[in-house]
Amino acid sequence: MPTSKHDQLLATAEQLFYEEGFHATGIDRIVAAAGVVRMTLYNHFASKEALVAAVLAARHERFMASLDAAAAAASSGQATRALVDAHGDWLERYSQHGCIMAKAMGEFAEHSAEIHALAAAAKTDLLARLEAAVASDGLSHHAGLARSVFLVLEGSNTAVALLGAQTALSDTRAVVDTLLITARSETR
Repeated sequence: MPTSKHDQLLATAEQLFYEEGFHATGIDRIVAAAGVVRMTLYNHFASKEALVAAVLAARHERFMASLDAAAAAASSGQATRALVDAHGDWLERYSQHGCIMAKAMGEFAEHSAEIHALAAAAKTDLLARLEAAVASDGLSHHAGLARSVFLVLEGSNTAVALLGAQTALSDTRAVVDTLLITARSETR
């Protein structure tokens, strides 16, 4: 539960942006849903674009923290699978209608280079985490493995809305397991 007006505005805006779209959600809608006045929003965020950037940054920080915790807790040789599982858990809990970063990239590609770049950087961070996990698992010799896993996860971001979480995540895990088994067999 949000503990301050700032946090309350972030949480409300995140939910509305995710469910209704960034451009479709106006400031009046956000302040009404948050139970604050317009001036309160502008006391915390200079503009709607600043609010969007703060929402994306906060969500990305939470997502990366969940991935980092999963990787840190992973058994030896299981870091990549742990990240895949953490990604799946995130989709089930917070992203059953697709990825907010992909939505932001789509909506802001022509409207705000800064917002688009922020969302794209979040994707780059995910790929970097996967590269580190693949290396930690001793599979960095397999060219493109991290990118392949990344592509599967990105596909699951879309598939979850179409197929449902259980099917999309089960299929995602099966494909990643095949990639990992193949990469490990090439080590021997």
